[in-house]
Amino acid sequence: MRKIKIRPTPAVPSIDYERDLNEEQRSVVLHPGGPMLVIAGAGSGKTRTVTYRVARLIETGTPPSAIMLLTFTNRAAREMMQRVEVLTGGHLAGLWGGTFHHIGNIILRRHAGLLGYKEDFTILDREDQKELLEDSLSELKIEETSAPKGAVLAELLSYHKNTLTPLDDLFHGRYFHIIDFAGEIEKALSIYESRKKRLNLMDFDDLLIQTLILLREHQELREFYASRFLHVLVDEYQDTNILQAEFVDLIGYIHRNVMVVGDDAQSIYSFRGARIDNILTFPQRYLDARIFKLTTNYRSTPEILTLSNRSIEHNRAQFHKELKAILPSGQKPLVVKLSDTFEQCRFVASMITDLTAQGMPRSEIAVLYRSHYQSMEIQLELQHRGIPFEVRSGLRFFEQAHIKDVMAFLRILYNPYDELSWKRILKMIPKIGGVTANRIWEFISITENPLTAIGEAEKLLNRSASEGFRIFSAQIEGLLDTDYKNNPAEAILYLLEHGYEDYLYNTYPNGESRYEDLLQLVKYAEAYAQGRAELLVPDEGMLNLPYTPLERLLSDLTLERVSGDEDIEAGGVVLSTIHQAKGLEWNTVFIIGLNDGRFPSRKSLAHEGIEEERRLFYVACTRAKKLLILCYTLTDNGYSMLEPSRFLTELPEDVYEEVEIEYGI
Repeated sequence: MRKIKIRPTPAVPSIDYERDLNEEQRSVVLHPGGPMLVIAGAGSGKTRTVTYRVARLIETGTPPSAIMLLTFTNRAAREMMQRVEVLTGGHLAGLWGGTFHHIGNIILRRHAGLLGYKEDFTILDREDQKELLEDSLSELKIEETSAPKGAVLAELLSYHKNTLTPLDDLFHGRYFHIIDFAGEIEKALSIYESRKKRLNLMDFDDLLIQTLILLREHQELREFYASRFLHVLVDEYQDTNILQAEFVDLIGYIHRNVMVVGDDAQSIYSFRGARIDNILTFPQRYLDARIFKLTTNYRSTPEILTLSNRSIEHNRAQFHKELKAILPSGQKPLVVKLSDTFEQCRFVASMITDLTAQGMPRSEIAVLYRSHYQSMEIQLELQHRGIPFEVRSGLRFFEQAHIKDVMAFLRILYNPYDELSWKRILKMIPKIGGVTANRIWEFISITENPLTAIGEAEKLLNRSASEGFRIFSAQIEGLLDTDYKNNPAEAILYLLEHGYEDYLYNTYPNGESRYEDLLQLVKYAEAYAQGRAELLVPDEGMLNLPYTPLERLLSDLTLERVSGDEDIEAGGVVLSTIHQAKGLEWNTVFIIGLNDGRFPSRKSLAHEGIEEERRLFYVACTRAKKLLILCYTLTDNGYSMLEPSRFLTELPEDVYEEVEIEYGI
């Protein structure tokens, strides 16, 4: 007879909580249960605390299948679960971990039939969603060529669903640029929702919304899941929207062992629908909640934390805390006054050169900014000096589609036989694709001047393409009337005012930030018209060449695009918006553009968003480990005087050191 051994269940490894956790972390991990709000300060070991809490629950007898761990990325969930697996010796089978949408998908695969769907529904990816939205709008037979594109409709619909903001409010506020199409858009969204249901499709937002409908409308399901999960843990709770907070409350309403972890001082995503009130009002929704604070910071020096603490204390809506440093004392943060953005970028590049010469790895240096357009001059200066850098906030400035669009217009003004630029522009016109663009190019390329012959090409087009083409022809005529050779900025402004601004808002969900990019490009181009291009060109011998400002601008920017690609590498200096930098850290951090109207942004000052802007400043400062350098300028590159950011002027003078700029070899 064959014998098979039954191996004993592996023992759960003994976890030394006293050794592995500080007192604040231990109090969270060892708490027996009930509602828990954990205010986890920057660099305070939040992930460690959550993973040890899960391990403790399993160690004390909670089945993993009775635990739900909600995170904002599946990667974060995997990382936490891998750590728990190590701590528990692999006792993780059945634990539900992942994003809200991932968990929603699991539930819907079991019960979608209750909503009129089949359980084998298909999830639309972003591209398919855009296409279905555009198809839904096209069913209305809109004649105008400037109807919003699918990407804009998808962003509008997502924000509407995730914030419960009425469409009418959005059209009169955030999406006022497309208000002329409000009626048609509402009809198209209705068609879109009907087609999804008929085709057994769900989009990304449905994974949360349809799950909520299930739990709201079916008591037996709500009770089943709320009974099943003894403990619900939520990471980054300050970033949840109104629907995600409701989901947590529905899953946790029976056992009420709900632990939410986050930092109200790092709530910076309201533009995505995040709702800081979720974390601020948690104690009112759970009257018996125990509040914990993790304030021991393992990242930054005392001096950086002192400045950060003194800044965020100006916010009224918050859970007050004081971050305390483990690291020894270091250098005070530096505040640097600079004449304009050109001097600012030279200062930053010079400091980076000095720091790397002293042995600082480039990858340990970051330049942070409020908006992506603020990185333009920094990118150019680093490129000029041969300093490798990595742009984390998107594409390099001059590789972005809208910048390349505008530069294509300037290129055909300079060289009317630039075939690639012509075709790029022509394919932007509604109803004109690659084949038609080729036909138009073949027609105008054999004329004496394609710029003046372009209007005649309308005869090659069918009726549906003619309207957009006439608008384009008028743009070219208007551009020819500008002083584009001596003042290319005038041509860019003309283009913005005569159609391209509308194109941005109708084509891209982030039309406003792209518009800011182009305004920055205007200022950059004006430096050439005003004879200040010597600020931008590294080769002094170039100054005596008989170039027009347009020629010099195009020449310089072309060189920026085609040279130094080998420097785009991991390990270079990091350039990033602050939003993209959240959760990361560097030895040295520069924060540039600290002027009122820039940071805090002009929009936030007009719409009472100053507290979120201050939280954004706080996030930026707490990314620095050893050295924090805060930069502001006195002028808007010669246009107007600027005020330093109130985030600087409201600081006590003893928390920073002012720097005076000197020039030398």
